Amino acid sequence: MKVFEALFEEGSATRAAIRLGLTQSAVSASLSKLRLIYHDPLFERTGRGLKPTARSNELAPIIESALGQCRLVASYAVPKGHFEGKTVTIGLSDDFEIALGKQLLDKINQSLKGIHVIYRQTHSRIVQDMLLRHQIDLAITAGGMASHLIKTYRLGKSNYLCITDKKNDIPENVRAYADYPHLLVSSSGFVGVVDEALKTLGLKRKVVVSTTHFSAVPFLLSDSHMLTTIPSHAAYAIAEMANMHVFLPPAKMPSYELIIGNRIGGKHDYVIEEIKQLIIDTCFSSTYLKLE
Repeated sequence: MKVFEALFEEGSATRAAIRLGLTQSAVSASLSKLRLIYHDPLFERTGRGLKPTARSNELAPIIESALGQCRLVASYAVPKGHFEGKTVTIGLSDDFEIALGKQLLDKINQSLKGIHVIYRQTHSRIVQDMLLRHQIDLAITAGGMASHLIKTYRLGKSNYLCITDKKNDIPENVRAYADYPHLLVSSSGFVGVVDEALKTLGLKRKVVVSTTHFSAVPFLLSDSHMLTTIPSHAAYAIAEMANMHVFLPPAKMPSYELIIGNRIGGKHDYVIEEIKQLIIDTCFSSTYLKLE
């Protein structure tokens, strides 16, 4: 099962072997046994590594759940306070990682020495599925967690700010704001909250470029005549890091809920609960995240 998990997540027999501390031939031998057991090739070779088959995608969440239970049982044999070899995967979008990632990591390293933290990209449209498939242990998102199998904690509401590299050329009214060249951060690349807000006013903005990653914002805005409107915590963090300027959008933007979620059933794993509390503490102490 651990070989299956490593192959599924790494997409490479070589990387799976490194991760598990095995030889590549040992991983290949285990894969051969798995193929016999499940009467399926499970992974097919492509130009970019191993691609899971439909059967493999069907098995993945079941195997992850079984391994999770094994690890939970094994954790009771380890003295409380010992975290060496334990891994916790936190799902968050890169705006949260930019604004909170370092502060949270410092708190975890101070309180839970030896633990291995994995930050994995997620967002509200896929976070519930990732939690239920055991791809992440905890998540911080703007919603998207409605399953009765997920326990949620509401942090509060946040809002949006504009950020630009041109301090002396900030639009003074909503029409100038709409006409200003915009950088859009969106998974689709076409529409965002700004477009929805401007539509109610009968206006349409001018989008010059789109990106799916907040981490690209300082590089794309640098020395350019553009602005972007993004969650306030990311705007504050990027502005401080890149010496840029933030201002309130001239158009009224909606606020959004921030939620922490984790699977129900892992409640006996005290590490998850401790990290959840550290996330809460980080969010309320952060200079970037101003919650309502």
